[in-house]
Amino acid sequence: MQSKKRKDVKRKRTKQVLYVIVLVLAAYFCYSIFDFWSNNEQDKFKFVHYDGFGIDVPVGYTLHGIDVSRHQGTISWRAVRDMQVKDIKFDFAFMKATEGVTMVDPSFKRNWKSCKTLHIPRGAYHYYLANRSGADQALNFIKTVKLEPGDLPPVVDIEQLRGTKPAMMRAELKLFLNMIETHYNVRPILYTYVDFYKRNLGEEFDNYPLWIAHYLQKERPRIKREWLFWQFNEGGRVNGILHNTDFNVFNGDSAAFQELLIQP
Repeated sequence: MQSKKRKDVKRKRTKQVLYVIVLVLAAYFCYSIFDFWSNNEQDKFKFVHYDGFGIDVPVGYTLHGIDVSRHQGTISWRAVRDMQVKDIKFDFAFMKATEGVTMVDPSFKRNWKSCKTLHIPRGAYHYYLANRSGADQALNFIKTVKLEPGDLPPVVDIEQLRGTKPAMMRAELKLFLNMIETHYNVRPILYTYVDFYKRNLGEEFDNYPLWIAHYLQKERPRIKREWLFWQFNEGGRVNGILHNTDFNVFNGDSAAFQELLIQP
């Protein structure tokens, strides 16, 4: 009986030791996963200076792009496509297409065609005037922009109230967005600044993909909701462009980017 009792005690101690070992291994595994995730997340919040671009660029993002309008003048898109500084090249380009009810950016047609010819993923945006009809502005964009497979979804750039009450702006903007989504059969992207989004858009537009502009801190955009693109600098240098240019990153990998493009 005493021998059996000693064996039971020994088995019990062995189980306890194994239990402690399993707990230690599990804790070490969890710590390793957290440490890996933490380091990767912290890497995203770091900036590295790129002399070739003349600006600091956030690391941890694999896809980079620019956005342009007539203010950049005549662009040599071949030079843009071929530019590479260290590990960064340009993977996409947004360009202004329209503004308000009647205006068409004079550089749009050339920029749009050149990007297609050189196989640069392209996107078109409308500069929205809050004191004009949302429906009429949507018609201006639809008349001007013909999206094709491989293009980015349409974008509306909303930055100012222009004397319009926020509630009225939101109602007309929703009309614009609904017309664009119906016509192109894809949900449009909202572009704006952090403060404007918080003050005037907010939860009513949280279901739209967001392209956010924020330059004031070298971490991440100061906004809680998910975002798709981040315009982090407006003063970068690009081969083939004479004037300072906006720089952006895509918040995802190449597979997510391909899923975002207009499908055949």
